[in-house]
Amino acid sequence: MERRRETATASTLVLDVPGWPGHQPGQHLDVRLTADDGYQAARSYSLAAPADGDRVEITVQRVPDGEVSSYLADATQSDDAVEVRGPVGGWFVWNPQGDSRPVLLVAGGSGVVPLMAMIRSRDGARPAPPFRLIYSVRSPDDRIYDQELRRRATEDGDLDVTFIYTRTAPGGEARPVGRISADDLSMYGFPVVEEPIVYVCGPTGFVERVSDLLIDLGHDPAKIKTERFGPSGP
Repeated sequence: MERRRETATASTLVLDVPGWPGHQPGQHLDVRLTADDGYQAARSYSLAAPADGDRVEITVQRVPDGEVSSYLADATQSDDAVEVRGPVGGWFVWNPQGDSRPVLLVAGGSGVVPLMAMIRSRDGARPAPPFRLIYSVRSPDDRIYDQELRRRATEDGDLDVTFIYTRTAPGGEARPVGRISADDLSMYGFPVVEEPIVYVCGPTGFVERVSDLLIDLGHDPAKIKTERFGPSGP
């Protein structure tokens, strides 16, 4: 197991899973920990990258009082072993070989993880459809995959990345801090007439708000796929 720090509260774990069958971007796996006294706890985590043989990646954000997330994000060692089951999920997925429509990704907090798997999988798509990521975070320090996203956006003319700050913005940021709005989705997303497929991931309230805004803007509900998790996030 390898662990690399993404932010003060999030780490990416690279796991060796013998016999891993592969997965689609957007799927997740279940991780189970067993204590010395036999106590077990399991959580689901999105896969963060395409499979590399038997190696898979997840990114875990520590949550307050999170017994599993705290251990995985902060305390794992290279010789630690965990139990995994997966891949899981077949709805919130993007097929790099099966769709050339524009893709709009809207993330709240650690909801960027499965969307990052889609961005990384796009490298192997032929042709690679245009992607736009709108990423809502509390502050600049909360940007997971910050350097890689910026590098990819700079090098790839068909990948746009926009950060939305809800609490604290970096100096010189023109947009006032605040929750994501219809104007943000209209300005930084794709026009409705281009009929993009949309993936929205984040806390429940964020996902519901973004979905409602997208539908109000005229996007087809059938083309909006959502994945939500607990209350933590922007």
